[in-house]
Amino acid sequence: MLKRLPRVATALLLPWLTLGVSQSLKVLLNDPSNNWVSTTTISFPRSQAFFDATLRWDKYAQPTFSAAISPGVEVDVIKSVKLATSHNIPFLATGGRHGYTTTLATLTNGLAIDLKTVTSQCPGQVGSTLGAGVGRDEGRYGLAIDALLSVRLVTADARLIEVSATSHPDLFWAIRGAGANFGIITYATYRLHRITKSNRKVTNVDMIFPANMSSLYFDTIIASYNGSLPPLLAAETIISYDVTSNAPQLLANWVYYGPESEARKVLAPILGLNPPVVNISVIPWNQLLDTVFFGSDSSNCVGNRTASLYGVNMRVMTASTYQHVVEKMGQFYADNVNGRGSILTLEMFPNKATLAIPDSSTAYPWRETVAAVLIIMIDPDESALQLGLELRNDLAATSGFPGLAVYVSYSHGDETLEQRYGSAKLPKLVALKKKWDPKNMFGFSNPLPTSYP
Repeated sequence: MLKRLPRVATALLLPWLTLGVSQSLKVLLNDPSNNWVSTTTISFPRSQAFFDATLRWDKYAQPTFSAAISPGVEVDVIKSVKLATSHNIPFLATGGRHGYTTTLATLTNGLAIDLKTVTSQCPGQVGSTLGAGVGRDEGRYGLAIDALLSVRLVTADARLIEVSATSHPDLFWAIRGAGANFGIITYATYRLHRITKSNRKVTNVDMIFPANMSSLYFDTIIASYNGSLPPLLAAETIISYDVTSNAPQLLANWVYYGPESEARKVLAPILGLNPPVVNISVIPWNQLLDTVFFGSDSSNCVGNRTASLYGVNMRVMTASTYQHVVEKMGQFYADNVNGRGSILTLEMFPNKATLAIPDSSTAYPWRETVAAVLIIMIDPDESALQLGLELRNDLAATSGFPGLAVYVSYSHGDETLEQRYGSAKLPKLVALKKKWDPKNMFGFSNPLPTSYP
């Protein structure tokens, strides 16, 4: 069993109407009758411990807290939930605090339940899983939820239960795609895949394309791969500002799960474009995240930034749409000096193994996705926020879905329920929400209602 605590958002929406919120919380949390273990830490604003327990990856539309508890053991997670719910204190449990959605800002002066003491990843493994867990391995192994075997979960009424295909299977279905709505996961068990000599090495290819090659780059992707990558190939492309040319550029990372000789054959159409900057390396599989994008990807974990995010799922890919996006970003960079840190990421992950899992087996509604777009507007002013919405609308118009479809972990927070959770999944999800969380305690992270429509 893997011991991990998630980035799962939880909340108690009943208002806490006592006077002196901070002082009252201090008295409640410091009451000796709580019998916290010695490794559990209680902290309050203006202390380093509190800062460390509440620092988020993104501070745009963030929640606010009057106290934080960092449980050292599972039983103190249960105690924290019981204390908060019995006193009508709104709370939010987090792991890596890498999650983003503007709905989190509806939590004010609450209790932070900091679970990062047992998860150091960015973002947290379990928190990522509960949205679906997209990534480069989708072509081989499917989504992270497809590898999830069981969890231990603290419910809205502060019970600890085992959730799996054979224990509370309805809840197991729901947490795989909408997990932030149903509880706090303290343990998770995954199906693992054996690393052998033949799949121990990965070929990583990083490239930079200037703006005048962007149209050819996108045309080549569509023509060569039919808008869907083979199982062993994955790619991410970032549209960013290039200081040298004072124009957009494409940072392209392509990963092939195999030897360099095979990678060069599969990537021949892209390498044949002769990008001015190319770096090819063969590395152990567990060094991939430290290598991609010329070794710069780890900087994405640096917290305390201010960014407004917008996500879009794509079922089909249209080169002209992406070129239009490059041109709009270029104009934005030219007009907004302070917005030049903004980027757009196009994640093209193969979905062969993802599609092999029946759609009805989990709450996740977007298995047909061939690419996901994440628009990140840094230090946004009104023009940046407007561009984010425009780009999202432009991409959704040619996505191949009937309307906007969004991976819930990439949700901005203004989408409809159908756009996040899919209209076909909502009736069952809402019924389970009413069953397991009728008072909407876990209701700050893209919350489900207890009735629908």
